[in-house]
Formats: sequence, C-alpha cells, structure tokens
Amino acid sequence: MSNGNLEIKAISGHNGKSAGNGVSRDYDVCKLIDTTTCIGCKACEVACVEWNGYEFRETTFDNTYQTMPETAWNFWNLIKFNEVETDGGLQWLMRKDQCMHCEEPGCLIACPADGAIVQYTNGIVDFNQANCIGCQYCVTGCPFNIPKFNEATKKVYKCTLCSDRVGAGLEPACIKSCPTGCLHFGSKEDMKFEAMKRIDQLHANGHANAGIYNPGDPDEKRSSPGSIGGTHVIYVLGDARDPAKYGGLPASPSVPLFVKLWKGPLKWLGGIGMVAGVLGVFMHYVRFGPKEVDKAEEVKR
Repeated sequence: MSNGNLEIKAISGHNGKSAGNGVSRDYDVCKLIDTTTCIGCKACEVACVEWNGYEFRETTFDNTYQTMPETAWNFWNLIKFNEVETDGGLQWLMRKDQCMHCEEPGCLIACPADGAIVQYTNGIVDFNQANCIGCQYCVTGCPFNIPKFNEATKKVYKCTLCSDRVGAGLEPACIKSCPTGCLHFGSKEDMKFEAMKRIDQLHANGHANAGIYNPGDPDEKRSSPGSIGGTHVIYVLGDARDPAKYGGLPASPSVPLFVKLWKGPLKWLGGIGMVAGVLGVFMHYVRFGPKEVDKAEEVKR
C-alpha cells in the first residue's frame, strides 16, 4: 500500500538513503496508546478492517475476550487481554497490538526485494505487496512478530499506520473510532509530551510504576532499551517494569543478530570475495595467458 504522497526515506533492496520525492513532512508522526484508559471495546479493530477493505474473519474463543491469538495478514490491529495477579487480587491488562513502525525497522533491513518495504520520512513503515517476493525474511527481522504471510497470495502484510490517510492529512482510522481517548495521533514530540504528562498524573494518583514504552529512543531516558532506535507507536503503561505483561511486549526489542550480520558485514565480505575471485582469474590470465591444449593429446582423444 505504498503511498506516493509521502517522501521516502529508505527502500528495501537499496543501500543508503533514497532520493527525495513526494511530500516532505516537517515532523515525525506518532501514535500514542494509553493502556490505562483502554476499555477493550475493539472499535479500533473494526475501524481497521473496514478502512482497509477486508472481510470480518472468524474469531477464536480461548477463555478470554481477545478476538484471536495474534494479528493476521488481514487483521492488522488486535486488542490483547491479559489477566495478571497483583497484591490486591487480579488485574486485567489490555493493549492494542499492531506494527510499531520502528525508526530502524528490522523488516526493511532483512528484506531483499526491491521496493517491497518503504520507510517514509515521517516515520511510517509501509509494505508494497506488488514487489513482495514472499521470502518472509521480514518476518524473521521483526522483534514484535507483526508481519504475517498470506498462503494464497504468497505476500506479507501488516499495519501501514493508514499511510493513505496520513498522506492526505488525516489521522489513522483507529484513532477516529476510539471512544475513551486511549488513542492519540500527532507529531512524535507532542505525543511524547502527552505521554509524560499522563505518566505524571498516574504517579500523582499512586501508580508509581507507570512509564512510557518507546524502546531504544535515544532522546527518551526513561524508555525501554533496544536497538531499534525508538518507535512511532508508543505506549503509556500502568506498570512499565515488565512490558511482557501487556500481551508480550519485549522489554528490549532488537533486530536479530543474524539479520544484522547477513545484511551488514557478511554482505560486504561476500562482495569482497566475489571481487577477489574475479581479480584472481584476471591476474592468472595476465600472468599465464590462456590455457593451451597440446595438439597431440587432442588427437588421441
């Protein structure tokens, strides 16, 4: 669903930055999800399916109100329900699960297909299924288990942060549908400010462990560690000490080491090896010349 209205920052299958094109935004966009005000109504799930033109799929009952175990190729936004024990009894934690739109996206780093994944200058990471080759390397590169493969089309899909709507100056469909103010959208600077303001309120009301989940952001000292450089979807957590309680959020998400090695040093070493091989053949030719076949031996054959 690549959007030509937005300026591209990086493209899969290309080294370095992409040449500027499209509309440049003066700020990075960001979605803020306040888990402390989520009521699990699933309005965002419905809005996502409707806007992206998918049919409502079957649900799975597993002793919870969660629609299905995880996101799917045609279901990009899922409210996760998790019941945890506390000193006072039980607590029901709910979290909106979707693509995090990483600043350093593992899916894009891992993808070898030319133009299958694009990252816009505003921070959105988008998939272009027309260029997808179905290798699923993006699945292995994502630390959040987000990209999903469609067996029928042999393509991979995920949340686009409504790049088509954002490119037209609108906010994502899920934001429009939220009835409790759990979801917010704007510049990343503004969303981090709103998140910290909400955290201060929670601290004042006795929730001492409330915090922000924005892993790896170099500008946010109170964020979770990680090697993805921050995300363009951030959370306010009632208890930030253990993000895994909120539907499996990793405490320190990072791009798998083998993906970094394969797309970094090993790729360069492979290129150097190919150049060295060609150079060796050339030097052998220069030094010894073409191989000459003895005519007597050729007649015997």
